[in-house]
Amino acid sequence: MDTRANIAEAVAATAWREPDRPCVFLGTDPLHTYGSFAQRVARLAGGLRSLARPGDRVAIAMTNRPEYLELLFATWWAGLVAVPVNRKLHPSEIVYIADHCDVTLLFCDQDAALREALPASRAECLVLCPDGRYQALLQADPLPLQPVAPDDLAWIFYTSGTTGRPKGARLSHRNLSAMARSYVADIAQVTPADRHLYAAPMSHGAGLYSVVFMAGGAAHVFLRSGRFDPAELLSTASAHRHVTVFAVPTMIRRLVREATTRGVDPAAFRTIVYGGAPMYVDDLRQARAVLGGCLVQIYGQGEAPMTISTLSQAEHLHHDDRVLASVGRPFSTVEVRLCDADGKDVQPDTPGEVLVKGDVVMDGYWRDEQATGEALRDGWLRTGDIGTLDATGRLTLLDRSKDVIISGGSNIYPREVEEVLQTHPGVAEVSVVGEPDPEWGERVVAYVVPEPGVALETEALDRHCLAHLARFKRPKAYRFLAALPRNTYGKVVKARLR
Repeated sequence: MDTRANIAEAVAATAWREPDRPCVFLGTDPLHTYGSFAQRVARLAGGLRSLARPGDRVAIAMTNRPEYLELLFATWWAGLVAVPVNRKLHPSEIVYIADHCDVTLLFCDQDAALREALPASRAECLVLCPDGRYQALLQADPLPLQPVAPDDLAWIFYTSGTTGRPKGARLSHRNLSAMARSYVADIAQVTPADRHLYAAPMSHGAGLYSVVFMAGGAAHVFLRSGRFDPAELLSTASAHRHVTVFAVPTMIRRLVREATTRGVDPAAFRTIVYGGAPMYVDDLRQARAVLGGCLVQIYGQGEAPMTISTLSQAEHLHHDDRVLASVGRPFSTVEVRLCDADGKDVQPDTPGEVLVKGDVVMDGYWRDEQATGEALRDGWLRTGDIGTLDATGRLTLLDRSKDVIISGGSNIYPREVEEVLQTHPGVAEVSVVGEPDPEWGERVVAYVVPEPGVALETEALDRHCLAHLARFKRPKAYRFLAALPRNTYGKVVKARLR
């Protein structure tokens, strides 16, 4: 085994080369250099190893804060396994994850509800941050960076669980290193002048990208509020400049609204990477007009973190809707193919399930061999997403395979209907699902959130759809909501709509 295989080696290497380089900011205030951050990580790793053995799981259920970052890297430094958990989950869901992967330690913010939800058998594993017990761990003797094998487990990524209990994707040090290399190869070279700003939950894409920016020697910026606030994000990014931030499309829409009102410093953002949910073309045009040429889309899954395909900054400048509606081309570090239900490759521009292969792909789900066997076949990850590949290798997602509507024997992809409805000026948000129908098998139903103060009529929406869609694809019913149901990652929960 080798310390170089440990992704925490990025901290040690930069601290050795440039100990005085800025590493962590809270707002605009500097907190740690790489030298002082590495010392905290090494001491915290020593504290963790006094309570856990190599390979033990350490869960982190906290809002975005500097301690989150040092906990992540201290866990890896100590040869342990990080289990980042979305802090917005219900306490019972956090307890389920902690039990499922049998955590040795669970770090969380001050939260009475979570403490009460923990069974007595787990009470000893809870560490509140930053209380006395956490501070005591930081007083331990520094632990040398622990050697690991490339395929040793580093992160258990629990899926968002929109259709049932979440599954834990097993991600190794090799997987996370491959993800970091993919970013540098196909999105942007990371330099010490970069700033990585944490706005989305660190249990997801923002935390995964900490590996990329730590390896590049960049600085890490935390919002003082610890949550996504568009005004705070814009002002903090303007103060730092050369900022990269990961966001989901809902955050992009809110950021665009704020920036439209107050403006945006053209030097504030180097890159805004978005993903995790569909970005509709109409929203993308607005974002491009307001935020400029800093947008990059990535398509990935927890099972292949952040790395299946990417729509580059240059491609975002296209005026071709087919390009903007796509998720770009596969990363250079992976193979992507589309297959039919029998596992045979489909022709260009023909719908098929997206399969991906490469060092970034997980080796399976934690303690779920059945799900692992269904997802991984001959080294290929079956994503469950339906899409098309054109002759140039550009990938366009149509929908999740489980969301495809079959009406009268014809396949209807909700994404296509949503794209059309989203262009109606009175529609703020929309989600399309299938509803059982005795005659057609399923019928198309659109759940619509009107723009504030707009009274939408179904006849007007019908005319709009018929002007842009085949008649059989138009919704047979429209239902109006004040808001779409979303999970803690901002994804629409279509199961609840059904």
